[in-house]
Amino acid sequence: MPVVQLTNKFIKQHLVCPENKSRIEFCCDDLKGLFVEVRRSAKNQGTYFFRYKDAHKKTCTVKIGLTADVTLKQARAKAKELRADVSLGKDPKEYRDKQRQVPTLAEYMINTYMHYAKQHKRTWRNDEQMFERHIEKRFGHLRLSNIKRGSVQSFHTQLREEGLAPATCDHYIKLLRRLLNHAVDNEVIDVNPLVRLKLFNADNKKERYLSDEELSRLINVLKAHENRMVSSIVLFLLSTGARLNEALTATWENIDVTNKTWRVSASISKSKKMRAIPLNSTAINVLNEVGTEDKSEYVFINTKTGKPYICIKNTWTHIREQAGLVGFRLHDLRHNYASMLVNSGRSLYEVQHILGHSDPKVTQRYAHLSTETLHEAVDAVSNRLSKVEKPRETPSEPPQTVLRVVAGGKT
Repeated sequence: MPVVQLTNKFIKQHLVCPENKSRIEFCCDDLKGLFVEVRRSAKNQGTYFFRYKDAHKKTCTVKIGLTADVTLKQARAKAKELRADVSLGKDPKEYRDKQRQVPTLAEYMINTYMHYAKQHKRTWRNDEQMFERHIEKRFGHLRLSNIKRGSVQSFHTQLREEGLAPATCDHYIKLLRRLLNHAVDNEVIDVNPLVRLKLFNADNKKERYLSDEELSRLINVLKAHENRMVSSIVLFLLSTGARLNEALTATWENIDVTNKTWRVSASISKSKKMRAIPLNSTAINVLNEVGTEDKSEYVFINTKTGKPYICIKNTWTHIREQAGLVGFRLHDLRHNYASMLVNSGRSLYEVQHILGHSDPKVTQRYAHLSTETLHEAVDAVSNRLSKVEKPRETPSEPPQTVLRVVAGGKT
């Protein structure tokens, strides 16, 4: 093991293994532990290593990298870093071995995270689809400990440049962050590098409310559309303010027509709590006409398959186009239900409980007050003021001076 002055010139010109040896080590003269190993089978190139003694006084080596891939300056910097770790009681080789046991992102996603998501998230399929669309190709092969903040930030920007909406780009980062948080909780990695990573946080809250004329067009289309089951679902959503998934999975077991109540089980409720939705006469009429009671477990079923719908997007698009409702989404039916409640004078407290919101701030988003209703509210004050206002008395005319004419022309 000759001790030499490791320089760039030496690395370029003197990495030669003697003919009578299969390998040779050139040890650095001014940085203890750093050496270059040269093998006879690899001419004019070598491998940087760092040698140290662990806590048990056992000699260990850690590979730094090939001379073709790592510069001498980089090798020196890494050797100094490893020396510092050893002086602090750390074992670089043990750390390297531990890192090799860390799974790749794809392995962790498939073997660990998805098992958790399927048990705790109703939208686990969304996570699976997002991972397959963009994340797996970019980060799937990397070990969890090798996912860097800068790479993810660049990925976030690239998604936006490819035309994805800001909110959609944020969803991808949130999934990655959720994955790494789960790995931290399971002690697979020590820290999550994506904590507080800056998102676009675009305001994508859309509110689309129907005018009386638009609402009339929609109802007329629903009454005449050929797909009676989907039309019933849409009218049921409009008359209950329920979420689409709640309606698609509604069962007759949870419908009480007599007491006009629909129980939404905790398993499908967004708040993960059971809630009861009061049914108005329109909703009751839908249930009476749908024709599936005593024939199916579910209220709304696909008449072709006999099973509940998973998606009604195509039929809804056709209904929306016939009604001329540009940009109107299925979820906007829930907005309109809340709007009609508030505009009819119901309190936000009542609306909150009917819609099943745990936070009243969410209800305020749905509580759209029409301009007409606001004017009616302020007019009520004006009417009250008018009633209590006393009429002004008409001022009497000022007394007139009476002139008396007396004899002689004097007054």
